[in-house]
Amino acid sequence: MNKLYAAGLLLAMNGAHAATQTIDCGRLLDVKNGTWRERVSIVVEDGKIKSVGPLISGAEHVDLSNYSCLPGLIDMHVHLTHETKPRADALHEALAGNPADMAYNSVAYAERTLMAGFTTVRDLGASDTVNISLKRAIAAGKVPGPRIFTAGTMIATMGGHGDSTNDLSHRFSHAVGNPGPNEGVISGPDEARQAVRARYKEGADLVKVTATGGVLSQAASGQNSQYTEDELRAVVATARDYGFRVAAHAHGTEGIKRALRAGVDSIEHGTMMDDEAIALFKKNGAWYVPTISAGRYVADKAKVDGYYSPLVRPKAAAIGPQIQGTFGRAYKAGVKIAFGTDAGVFPHGENAKEFAYMVEAGMPALEAIRSATLSAATLLNQEGRLGSVEPGYMADIVAVSGDPLSDIATLQTMKFVMKEGVVYKKP
Repeated sequence: MNKLYAAGLLLAMNGAHAATQTIDCGRLLDVKNGTWRERVSIVVEDGKIKSVGPLISGAEHVDLSNYSCLPGLIDMHVHLTHETKPRADALHEALAGNPADMAYNSVAYAERTLMAGFTTVRDLGASDTVNISLKRAIAAGKVPGPRIFTAGTMIATMGGHGDSTNDLSHRFSHAVGNPGPNEGVISGPDEARQAVRARYKEGADLVKVTATGGVLSQAASGQNSQYTEDELRAVVATARDYGFRVAAHAHGTEGIKRALRAGVDSIEHGTMMDDEAIALFKKNGAWYVPTISAGRYVADKAKVDGYYSPLVRPKAAAIGPQIQGTFGRAYKAGVKIAFGTDAGVFPHGENAKEFAYMVEAGMPALEAIRSATLSAATLLNQEGRLGSVEPGYMADIVAVSGDPLSDIATLQTMKFVMKEGVVYKKP
């Protein structure tokens, strides 16, 4: 462990920042103007950026003169409390694991995510409020990890994607009972409103609903509509009362359109969006969070015998391969896009592979980077605080070798990571 990393980790664990630091970058990407600024010094004070300008002399500088600096990256769709496993291992974990096991695992996943250059994430659902506890532990400097905005427990309909009692035997389902709004499972507008209020009570930052079936749930359909529009409108209206934005998991066409008509802020996955859905995105100003990485991963694993259950495997094979093509069409049509991967469906720390998939589908590298900085910050309501390296913003800075505008894959090998003025990784 190098001395700078050790010092940074000690500061982080104590919830402290070095008072004043200077970071010397060979070049810095100005994400707003889309240009490189050559030979730049960034002065950091008390976790925020104080100034950005030409190189200044000094002995205590962090020397990144051979590297390209960027704002800390933002992933708008992760699940930090779990990670994909073959069916047999996942079943054993479900039966034998405790919330404490999930919590310990989440610490490693969070650190891996941070070391990959993602200084902020939006965690879109976990059981037992472990993601909320993880957010608090990281914010208090008890464990290293990205800044978290979390949906707490996602909200599903009875039997829908996110109802943990799906496909249980009668013996187990009778023992467990039917989950209700407090557990994130609803039937009808009244329970939808109650479920939003329960998320506020548990300490969530936003709301996530599962507007359609999902790939990895133990249910037959991965795309059927699972909310009425009245239920979705009740969620959105109540969320507005509590200052929440609403993210909607949605694969199927009708479910996407119901969620958009109801006023959700973002659609996650959006696999089967059609032209009418694209028009609704643009009319309502909603964001699209694609998660191409998850789609490609589940499509590959669907080819492996026994990796997924018989209910999941055909859904993974049918839905997974479509997301990248949908993303390409949505981008060309002018839909607003924020970067998101669904990490946890694939291994944490591999989030930056998403950039290459986006570029492969037709998005320029600069726009892909903006989707994980400026655009993501806007969807988080964090403009002026996150997503850029300029005075007054949080000191979230990452660096890579080479030029990610020429080779986006360089973002998969992060050389330097600073979050809120604390150095966690250096060359």
